[in-house]
Amino acid sequence: MGIKSFQGKRDESHGKSDEQILVSDYMTTKLITFKADDSLDHVINLLIKNKISGGPVVDDKNELIGIISETDCIKHISESKYYNMPTDVNNTVGKYMVTDVDTIDKDMNIFDAAFKFISSHRRRFPVVDTNGKLIGQLSQKDVLKAAIKVKGNTW
Repeated sequence: MGIKSFQGKRDESHGKSDEQILVSDYMTTKLITFKADDSLDHVINLLIKNKISGGPVVDDKNELIGIISETDCIKHISESKYYNMPTDVNNTVGKYMVTDVDTIDKDMNIFDAAFKFISSHRRRFPVVDTNGKLIGQLSQKDVLKAAIKVKGNTW
């Protein structure tokens, strides 16, 4: 009689879990948002004060209309300094924000979101509902928090 298996009985718990880890489990919901008519000075002050690198721009209905970042603010500052022009007091977020914004679905698997970060070279994705209303934001740091919690067991 031969030996059938050197491994012994297989433990079913090591298989892949069907439980999904979703963007909604790790996204930030308390966001600092901006309006299109906010001044760039206001944005710069909030970015520095809150130690953030950018934020979503919403309208009065809390619908996402763009994103403003440190880079957008720096572009404005460097252009005005390059042409030796004073900073215009009427510079608003609406003039400098990015309006072509990639968003992410709250029901997306967090590790699919990680792949989206890698392929897009973005630092954050706004999360919107089906009506276009901003409900949160997922950052690369949020994905890292999920990875630490999972500890590689269900990757």
